[in-house]
Amino acid sequence: MTVSQSPRIPQQRGEQMLDTAVRYAEERHWDVFPGTWLEAVAGAEHCSCGDAGCQAPGAHPAGADWANQATGSATAARRLWDAQPAASILLPTGRTFDTIDVPESAGFLALARLERMDLPLGPVTCTPDRRMLFFVLPGAALKVPALIRGLGWAPASLDLVARGEGHYVAAPPTRIGGRGAVHWVRRPTPANRWLPDADELISPLAYACGREAAAARSRQS
Repeated sequence: MTVSQSPRIPQQRGEQMLDTAVRYAEERHWDVFPGTWLEAVAGAEHCSCGDAGCQAPGAHPAGADWANQATGSATAARRLWDAQPAASILLPTGRTFDTIDVPESAGFLALARLERMDLPLGPVTCTPDRRMLFFVLPGAALKVPALIRGLGWAPASLDLVARGEGHYVAAPPTRIGGRGAVHWVRRPTPANRWLPDADELISPLAYACGREAAAARSRQS
């Protein structure tokens, strides 16, 4: 039985979430699953989880079984978002891709360098929390720490995190509370369907994060 859409959620946004989730599954063959959503209560937006202190309002899994709920079927995705059109779009990592998560400033610096070097790039997102996520081939989460050490840095010294199996990311156009929406810096296109390996991106990303860490230390001294 299909659950009717809440009148507090604009019809157009519900359609946008559904159509986008279906497109990710159909065109990119990404697994998708619906997360929480934002509800208008007393003139303010709150996470559907009901936690007043929610750290990612409207942009986290609605239940512990999210990994089993994730689907790469466009038909199943349509059914899931038909049930709750306002739900956020979440993508499990460690399946068709991992992500490398860096500060926004470091991400733009690395992106400019990667483009100058004409290195292959996959999709890239930017979050309202000023983080940039680079989509890479699965397996990055396991190899990135060793790659960073090979470049002469201690992994813990850099604000760089690779997310793989057991994690997820919020996909555009998911909104995170009143902070804003996740958006594409580099959109998924036929040209970037084949993702780069972490090895191809890690040097510019680590260098940019290293500069960021050095600048932070200078400001504190």
